[in-house]
Amino acid sequence: MQAKRIIPCLDVDEGRVVKGVKFKGIQDAGDPVELARRYNEEGADELTFLDIGASYRSRATLLDVVGKVAAEVFIPLCVGGGIRTVEDMREAMNAGADKVSVCTAALKDPPLLTAMARAYGSQCVVLSIDAARVGAGPRWHAFSHGGRVDTGLDAVEWAVRAVELGAGEILLNSIDADGTGAGYDLALTRTMLDAVPVPVIASGGAGTLDQIAHVLLPPNAASLGAGHEDEWGNADAALVASLLHFEKTTIQEIKKHAEVKGVCVRW
Repeated sequence: MQAKRIIPCLDVDEGRVVKGVKFKGIQDAGDPVELARRYNEEGADELTFLDIGASYRSRATLLDVVGKVAAEVFIPLCVGGGIRTVEDMREAMNAGADKVSVCTAALKDPPLLTAMARAYGSQCVVLSIDAARVGAGPRWHAFSHGGRVDTGLDAVEWAVRAVELGAGEILLNSIDADGTGAGYDLALTRTMLDAVPVPVIASGGAGTLDQIAHVLLPPNAASLGAGHEDEWGNADAALVASLLHFEKTTIQEIKKHAEVKGVCVRW
């Protein structure tokens, strides 16, 4: 069984880590360099750095902060926010990123994914999808500009096309669940995994250790008892923010609990 990854997420604005609820009500959560150092020491599998103000304020990613974070960690670092061109990707990689995440820029210019994949390989191109449920049925739209603009595109269909263009991984952000602590959108996660042949990182909603374990659990997990048959996501990785930033748990506690539930994790 392939080991699942636990990935802390640093949402950075004006040089500080911040966290909100459903992309709103932003509050300070600490210094990105200090948090990166802590998560590296705790045993995080990767680290995601998202400059959340860059896409809608039209400014460059804070490369100096990226460089300082990269100097503190010895695990893969994914950087996103304000990356609009292959040159932006090159600058991020030179600053210490191992891969980059794109959202708004890819929606505006889908061939950008192909150009990035040709330059650095698909394994370095992460498509970030900010998705929100629309209508009564199981359907989600992809949003741009930090969750502010509904593109009208079906999020799953967009992911399929993006993978064909060169995206090597999907960072799936549930706007509905973000920061609520109510759990990941398991239906969205399962639907996306069924549609694309690349790894899917589930993001948004982590509030308990059980919820993190469930989004990683395969459908046949022994820990899924009667009445809980649909409480699995089978994601390749789980992004975690608030629980870690505000010291409600640790990477080690998350991994130990997930392993007890039947998730294969990395040690």
